[in-house]
Amino acid sequence: MKTIQFRIFYFLTLFVLILLWSSCRKDFDYENTTGNLSFSKDTVYLDTVFANIGSSTYSLKVYNRSNKDLQIPSITLENGLESAYRINVDGQAGTEFLNVPLLAKDSLYIFIEATFDSAATSQNEFLYIDALRFDTGIYEQKVPVVTLVKDAIFLFPAAGHEENLVLGTDRNGEEIKVASFELSDDQLNFTNEKAYVIYGYATVPKNKTLTIAAGSRVFFHENSGLYIQENSNLHIEGQKSKDSIALENEVIFEGDRLEPEYATTAGQWGTIWFNARSLGNHINYLTVKNANIGLVVNGDHTNTTLNLTLKNTQVYNSSSINLWVKGAFINAENVVLANSGASSVLMTGGTMQLTHATIANYWSSGSRSGYALQITNEENETSFASLGNCIIDGNSTTELSLLNFDSSTDSLKFSLTNCILKINKERFVANPLYDFQNSNRYTNVFFNEASEFISPTTNNFSLKSSSFALGKGDATIANQVPLAINEVDRTTAPDIGAYQYTFK
Repeated sequence: MKTIQFRIFYFLTLFVLILLWSSCRKDFDYENTTGNLSFSKDTVYLDTVFANIGSSTYSLKVYNRSNKDLQIPSITLENGLESAYRINVDGQAGTEFLNVPLLAKDSLYIFIEATFDSAATSQNEFLYIDALRFDTGIYEQKVPVVTLVKDAIFLFPAAGHEENLVLGTDRNGEEIKVASFELSDDQLNFTNEKAYVIYGYATVPKNKTLTIAAGSRVFFHENSGLYIQENSNLHIEGQKSKDSIALENEVIFEGDRLEPEYATTAGQWGTIWFNARSLGNHINYLTVKNANIGLVVNGDHTNTTLNLTLKNTQVYNSSSINLWVKGAFINAENVVLANSGASSVLMTGGTMQLTHATIANYWSSGSRSGYALQITNEENETSFASLGNCIIDGNSTTELSLLNFDSSTDSLKFSLTNCILKINKERFVANPLYDFQNSNRYTNVFFNEASEFISPTTNNFSLKSSSFALGKGDATIANQVPLAINEVDRTTAPDIGAYQYTFK
């Protein structure tokens, strides 16, 4: 019995000694770093952010590649307490960290975020630079931290003045309610001096016009947009840009998340919604991207005055629809309406004249519920649609849908002239709406020919030299719009679609 008790006592004593030795070991075995840390990045780039708006969180990984347990004497920001950056080291937030342990062959994470004060500079755009410092003196190591900061004009409801706006009804008959505010007179002229960031739906007051100058940038927060109410107008006055990437003279509408991973994320913001009694709107050189619905143009089905004139405009990557014409009268030329989760263009009544349009749907972000072009009779509307020198294409076998029309009535007046149309003819042999021998509807239409865009999945709908569209446009129609969206003359051998190919 005593032997058993002795053995138990012996093992307990040994266990306690091991614990004491282990608890003290780090005090004796950690060595200070000597400039021998490694990092996952040479520089931490925080993506572009708006002043006064917090950034996303970015990370840096710190490695101890040696066989020894190390201790980092200090981790700090070079700008100290004045820094706009905030850091977190292995789960602990702070501005200064001392004697940070890092085991042999191990690593730790540093998380970095920032908020920048626009009052600190008079510049509309500036580069903010700081650095993470590891140790000081001769063993100091630095990792620069860099962010491009944009100053902006923020438009949002004043406290206590937010309104609930009913835009209309969705396709299921449910009311579309959004938080909104009315723009004041001094907010009705957007310039290109600073970006605009909109929270909620900015409403143009009755009998007023919102004018947006060339080069303006408008960013919309989640569930935000523009509402052009009755007897008000939107005039967008963009111009052709010299740089096809920077688009310095075009007006751009997009979401307010500036990180690269959001550059092609659809559905980041709401829509541009035109009231049925808003007439005489015009848009030139506008790019709309990553909305739920790009443009919703309402009308009363009897308008003889244009609701909207749309020129040299691109609307793409909407999670639902790029252009929704609801009983309105619109005229569009040199437009690209491409890539959406449902239809690129949806028409439910009204009058739509499209000249040199590229209507394409190569949606690749999941399943798609619509067509490149869909004209639907939902409430016994009358639809007049005329398309000349247009491309209707996509990654489905059929990209045109004429739905719910009684072919014995005049509820649909529809014509295609010198257009490329992707369609599976065999699906519609018994449907008079798709009687491709009917020259009143289909004149010189090219079926299932290769449009050959440069990169349709990344929204580049310029034509390749191998495109069937080259030189196939109707010259009379082309002379109505002598310059293509890329401002190339098309009066000689016009191409079909918004772009005119330039031979090098």
